[in-house]
Amino acid sequence: QVQLVESGGGLVQAGGSLRLFCKASNLAFSQYDMGWIRQDPGGRRELVAVVKAGGATSYTDPVKGRFTISRDDVENTVSLQMNNLKPDDTGMYFCDAQKFSDTGSRIDYWGLGTQVTVSS
Repeated sequence: QVQLVESGGGLVQAGGSLRLFCKASNLAFSQYDMGWIRQDPGGRRELVAVVKAGGATSYTDPVKGRFTISRDDVENTVSLQMNNLKPDDTGMYFCDAQKFSDTGSRIDYWGLGTQVTVSS
């Protein structure tokens, strides 16, 4: 079965850095757009960063200049480098894999998430 496993979360002081990792198994990884979605302590969800199958990247405004998403289609991994972390970055971070079939239906997989906590 398809598996997405996140790692790298933890507790860090404001201004510090973390790097999140997602390892994918049992899917054609290079065909999928990969992203990171976070849920804050109030339950709000936000698409943080995306790296498409062709390599193009995009970020939500609050993390631009601080976060970098990258993928390795040989190792089937996607990572999120997070620098200059702020308390508002606190939340559960989920790895997402998405593509569309030839008939237009969406295929979407999520991991179980990794916790990031930034203290002030």
